[in-house]
Amino acid sequence: MVQNSGKLQGKTLFITGASRGIGKAIALKAARDGANVVIAAKTAEPHPKLPGTIYTAAKEIEAVGGQALPCIVDVRDETSVAKAVEATLKRFGGIDCVVNNASAISLTGTLETPMKRYDLMHHINTRGTYLVSKLCIPHLLRSSNPHILNISPPLNMNPRWFKDHAAYTMAKYGMSMCVLGMAEEFRDEGIACNALWPETAITTAATKFLGGGDSMDKFSRKPDIMADAAYVMLCKNSRSYTGNFAIDSQVLMDEGITDLSSYAVDPNSPLAPDFFLDGYEEHLSKVGGENVKRRFVGGKDTLSKL
Repeated sequence: MVQNSGKLQGKTLFITGASRGIGKAIALKAARDGANVVIAAKTAEPHPKLPGTIYTAAKEIEAVGGQALPCIVDVRDETSVAKAVEATLKRFGGIDCVVNNASAISLTGTLETPMKRYDLMHHINTRGTYLVSKLCIPHLLRSSNPHILNISPPLNMNPRWFKDHAAYTMAKYGMSMCVLGMAEEFRDEGIACNALWPETAITTAATKFLGGGDSMDKFSRKPDIMADAAYVMLCKNSRSYTGNFAIDSQVLMDEGITDLSSYAVDPNSPLAPDFFLDGYEEHLSKVGGENVKRRFVGGKDTLSKL
């Protein structure tokens, strides 16, 4: 586990999709430093099958030492994002880090993907990431160590990642292309722009709801590994660490943390690999092949904007 260093104390993080899952885990890790966290998400009322709202997340953040600002935000809507940015400035006076975590997924082929689903993924993933970054950058320019971190994969042009779900892949790669472009665009201004992606499946309430269930936990790691890796990245010097497409496990191993067993839900079980990484098929076969993949993500009709 990565020990908190206090480097994010007093820093303000604007995190989309932070009411649960990976986004909330990153928020809690920063809060333990005494950071200010903006929970920019849509879940204001309890979901019938998923725990957590922006308000319950705020209570958890404050319980571990952070300051929280829950904001009802639809990243597709410019006015909604702008109001949240204004509220952030009024409450905390600035923005130091942006974590673009909000995302939608539909693992469907071209003929099975309605344009409504295509639009939802592209509006949340690519456009939402671009919009949130765009509106926060003027304020990041005034930070002493500004970071944008997108939860998105390395740009792997292997056709394998397009043939089954081209619409989803394009939407996620849009987030990564924001990294590619903005890292160079704002390099001289000192704004770091990086991507972070998990090596393995990550267990969250949302993945269970989408079809994986508790039975898939043993093939997964906890969200803590993404939170620890994000923390390491956000604490780095923004002028020297930018334009990276990082994998959670490698970030931690570069910090000297070579035993990652504590992050596994079941340290004795093989881990299911995540999408977009080389060697996916080889690793997937160790945990049950394509059937495991379909069960974990909920099959080919999966749609999530959680």
